[in-house]
Amino acid sequence: MLEVRDLDLFYGDAQALDRVSLSVDEGAIVAIVGSNGAGKTSLIRTIAGIETPRSGTIRFRGKDIAGLPSHAVVDLGVGQVAEGRQVFPTLSVRENLEVGGLVPRARAKARATVDEVFALFPRLKEREKQAAGTLSGGEQQMLAIGRCLMGQPELVMFDEPSLGLAPAVVQEVFRTIVALNRRGITVVLVEQNVAVSLKLASRAYVLENGRVVMEGSGAELLADDRVRQAYLGL
Repeated sequence: MLEVRDLDLFYGDAQALDRVSLSVDEGAIVAIVGSNGAGKTSLIRTIAGIETPRSGTIRFRGKDIAGLPSHAVVDLGVGQVAEGRQVFPTLSVRENLEVGGLVPRARAKARATVDEVFALFPRLKEREKQAAGTLSGGEQQMLAIGRCLMGQPELVMFDEPSLGLAPAVVQEVFRTIVALNRRGITVVLVEQNVAVSLKLASRAYVLENGRVVMEGSGAELLADDRVRQAYLGL
């Protein structure tokens, strides 16, 4: 479904991604793990069309999307739930969702999709007229996921979805990701909780200094001594 090959990204003279390659099968959950500054968010932003790579290819369903503007990438079916949630704080919950439904591919079903999001997250329905900036962190994360779903994505990239959330809310977020995957949405997961992400993932990649240094099934990496020492403290 998604094929990244030899991706190079620079910020000025600083190289953030160095010949990164990975593949994501349809229906899978693929985890990308690594320490802070490893290039995980840069990779997500490049796939999403927010950053432009210097070289390499990004193919989504066979189409090279490297360098396309982000709105075009979204309209092809690639969604992103950004780190830090990034809701529109002065807009209401419903208005945030409506913005997500403005993607051309999603406009015809926008009204029905709002109802689906409210069914998935009943708390958002209770707060649909409330300004998004007044929601709790967990509620804002639900809204960020809901807004992404409004675009009718086939693949969703989650960037640190548990960051800054209470443990009980974190479990709810992970349950939601699994539920969406079971509904047919392919998932790319960048997550600070390495143990959980590797347990969920059918395939995983380890990034260090902008390079893929290990790859395998989630179970294989979870059992690897190098991963356990570097990221799990074991």
